Amino acid sequence: MNKKRNFAFSIACIACVFSLIYFTNLYAQPQGHERVVTPPAVKLESEGAKMVSGLKFKPLDFTPPKVERLALENGMIIYLLEDHDLPLFHVTARIRTGAVYEPPEEAGLASLAGYVMRSGGTVSMPADKMNEELEFMAASVETSIDRESGSASLSVLKKDIDKGLKIFADVIRNPAFPEDKIKMRKDEVVESIRRENDNPSQIAHREFRRILYDSKHPYSRKVDGTLETIGKISRDDVVSFHRKYFHPNNIILGISGDFQKDEIIRKLNAVFTGWNKEEVRFPEVPKVENRFEKSVYYVYKDINQANVIMGHLGIHRKSPDYFPVMVMNFILGGGSFTARIPGRIRSDEGLAYSAYSAFQTARDLGIFFVACQTKLESTNRAISIALEELEKIRKAPVDHEELAQAKETFMNQFIFRFTTSASIVAQKIDIEYEGLPLNYLETYLENVQAVTQEDIQRVARKYLHPDKIKILVVGDREKFDKPLDNFGKVNVIELP
Repeated sequence: MNKKRNFAFSIACIACVFSLIYFTNLYAQPQGHERVVTPPAVKLESEGAKMVSGLKFKPLDFTPPKVERLALENGMIIYLLEDHDLPLFHVTARIRTGAVYEPPEEAGLASLAGYVMRSGGTVSMPADKMNEELEFMAASVETSIDRESGSASLSVLKKDIDKGLKIFADVIRNPAFPEDKIKMRKDEVVESIRRENDNPSQIAHREFRRILYDSKHPYSRKVDGTLETIGKISRDDVVSFHRKYFHPNNIILGISGDFQKDEIIRKLNAVFTGWNKEEVRFPEVPKVENRFEKSVYYVYKDINQANVIMGHLGIHRKSPDYFPVMVMNFILGGGSFTARIPGRIRSDEGLAYSAYSAFQTARDLGIFFVACQTKLESTNRAISIALEELEKIRKAPVDHEELAQAKETFMNQFIFRFTTSASIVAQKIDIEYEGLPLNYLETYLENVQAVTQEDIQRVARKYLHPDKIKILVVGDREKFDKPLDNFGKVNVIELP
């Protein structure tokens, strides 16, 4: 672990040195000469990106640390990675659950259960007492449930492993779910929902998800639920949801830090004694309908910027084209200032501070989108540029240099995924949870390096559909440079 950290630290230092040299030369002024005016920020970014892209390094040769995998008698999968550099101990867990399994009329149930598991304390330890115990140990226990998984974590000093594990196991096994804590959390969620329409970006992403997915599919819903559904959730609903999914054979546990394997296995068996396997019956989640049709949507908001989001359905996490798609998107709009969409919209034309593209993956089809915030008077222009870049990457092969830079960036960033033993173990858990090959990390660099120019154009044509894209704009269309009708019939969304 020391060699790994030293290597990561050396790379960071080299980057700092190059930055220092660059900006020192940029601003240095000869004596007796008039001071040079500082160039615009976008020019600095463009020149800096060119300088960084011109740097050459030897190919990265890195092998991820080995993490041991085993299973307890109760069916719980365990990943172990000892790291004795510091007297720290970390546990992270993934639970096969999520908002996709909650009834639509009780949207927000999973998130509520995941929050109150920790905030409400346990049957044997009230929340206030637990908070005191953890604070005294400088430890933390956290829980949550999102759209497609649940999580729990423990961070504690080595000397307090026994106490920490006892509390951690108690939280995931025996949460109390007191009525007052449930009500408190529901009130917080309701207030958050009421404030959503104050944030144009939140409006855009919320409504865009509803546009893309059928209203009956759980992907179309907000994880926190709605004002109507939150009010329908009872304590019995929360208790039942927890009881249905929290079983040892439905959990993947990752342990890292300063411990001895045999000793920690004994401790785990002790804190989870009596917790037996149970069959978990998951509700059927409908398949996402892969429909592509061009449409334009508009939400009025009296603001001085337009929030634009445009896209369509994308790929699932286990897609065989995952690596070519990620590299392609890096070139298109995911690669900071060097990518095509931010390069044109932000750096070349100065239309937006933020412009990017992304593929959000899930178990089923996720979302591809381009997003930017621009002046009302340049809304049409920003959308047109993004559409042009989508067409361009479909029609013409990317430059060899562009592809090489994208692949080198992916490969050189790979090392920073292993800065701590906890992050390494967390990745192994994610890989198993998502059903990816268990040697995913060992073959990562090989998969990136294998992406070709032909692959980029192939996946661009397969997964990018500018002629069937959905466009959503939040702003005041009376001040747009051109009518949104230029892109198709406009559907107006009225805010609640």
